Amino acid sequence: MRQGMWRNGPALAIAAVALFAALGGSVYAAKRGKVDGRTLKVKSLPGNRLKLRSVPGNRLKRRSIPAAALQPGALADALSRPLTGADINELTLGQVPSATHAESADFAQSAADAQTALNAVNAIDAQKVNGHSAGCQPGTRLFAGACWQASPSSAAVTAPQAAIECAKEGGELPGALELVAFAAQPDIALHAGGEWSNDIPVYSGLDIYGVITVLQSGQVKSLVSTESRHYHCVIPLVV
Repeated sequence: MRQGMWRNGPALAIAAVALFAALGGSVYAAKRGKVDGRTLKVKSLPGNRLKLRSVPGNRLKRRSIPAAALQPGALADALSRPLTGADINELTLGQVPSATHAESADFAQSAADAQTALNAVNAIDAQKVNGHSAGCQPGTRLFAGACWQASPSSAAVTAPQAAIECAKEGGELPGALELVAFAAQPDIALHAGGEWSNDIPVYSGLDIYGVITVLQSGQVKSLVSTESRHYHCVIPLVV
């Protein structure tokens, strides 16, 4: 047994020496040798593993660093200034919490417009104008959107004077056809001698013209403006 071990002893010793030499040489090479770029795979080394100033400028790809970042103090300025909208990619942001309510703003505006339109449709029956109560004074009647005097004037005057008297009330003489329509309303009667309108069909000279009058029967005729007739005034709604 001892003789077998002895025979193998020299070979075993040589193998052990060779093994230690190989291992020691590898470790020595790893410690003393240098690794150049040719031994690294592309993109295998992250930037945070590079030592500061370890990469010379001639090893960088052209235009890989923005020109603004190369200016002295550019990095410090970039870190110190507040972010603006131009620095933020909106696509990376989530929805602002209040945006959910904002999405319904258009519908709210449309609803307001719809209500305004509905109010406009109902304005014919409304008793207010621009939020103020509107109506007719005593002695007048609402007809065709205005206040008409319920009774003809007590005195007969010329056509120009009738227009003046209506203007004092804030109104005017009605048109001939309007006066005919008003006369057809219940409990309305024109003066038996006819009433002035504001229609002037004939003009023949200075202060000489004919004015249409409406008779109690609803017929119309023309009279010289200097004659005397009664009249109804039409006054706007009182607010």
